[in-house]
Amino acid sequence: MKKRLFNLLFPVAALILELLPYGAVCNFANPEGESFRRTYSYFDVTPFGYANFAPLLTAIVTCIVILLLLIHLFQKEPSLLTAAKLLLGAGSVISLCPLLYGVRFFSVTGGAITACLAVGCAVLFLPMKKDNV
Repeated sequence: MKKRLFNLLFPVAALILELLPYGAVCNFANPEGESFRRTYSYFDVTPFGYANFAPLLTAIVTCIVILLLLIHLFQKEPSLLTAAKLLLGAGSVISLCPLLYGVRFFSVTGGAITACLAVGCAVLFLPMKKDNV
């Protein structure tokens, strides 16, 4: 039971970071010269409207993973754990997608979210005792 509670630690930390208004980045053009940078929560649809799809997709994947792990807390179904592993891996990769636009579109909070998701995925791959599945 303790191992299954520990599995929730990093996805919940990622969710808390995703709720903060510092994760998703949009750079807007300024007619007077230098562009300006605005940061948003991962759940805000403004970056999604400006074609920065990764933050909202990462937030949705994180919520699904937390839901799967909460169900796994009460049911010892190994397929739920497998699905959570795959989604956490996919969420880690998706959260790096703003780097495709450039480093200016990535934030320190976004890096911490990626780290939480990657460590959460690694924790799920740690070997378990047979009776704790």
